Amino acid sequence: QVQLVESGGDSVQAGGSLRLSCAASGYTYSGVCLAWFRQAPGKEREAVGSIRTSDGRTTYIASVKGRFTISQDKAKNTLYLLMNSLKPEDSGMYYCAATSGTCYGTPMRSNAYGYWGRGTQVTVSS
Repeated sequence: QVQLVESGGDSVQAGGSLRLSCAASGYTYSGVCLAWFRQAPGKEREAVGSIRTSDGRTTYIASVKGRFTISQDKAKNTLYLLMNSLKPEDSGMYYCAATSGTCYGTPMRSNAYGYWGRGTQVTVSS
């Protein structure tokens, strides 16, 4: 059984930084794609970025490019999202997700991912 557990969410001032973690169990990252999604109240869920574990290729949405960085620690089966220069618009529930099998791209659509964590809350105050 694959389980994804996010942690690291917190309340932070605008301009601050935060690092989210996603610990995976019952799962190997080899060959799959991983992603971070977020959803604010009253807004649609959106992908923040994705990573192809085979070669580390990453993709980000324009609003976070240059501020957020996705990385992985294969030895620890952990995915990270480093968020710098946080803005109030970045607030929301953050989820990590994994494809069910081998991934050859870096999909940003939610239906490409078969496994999801329960989320961790990020609140950015102005």
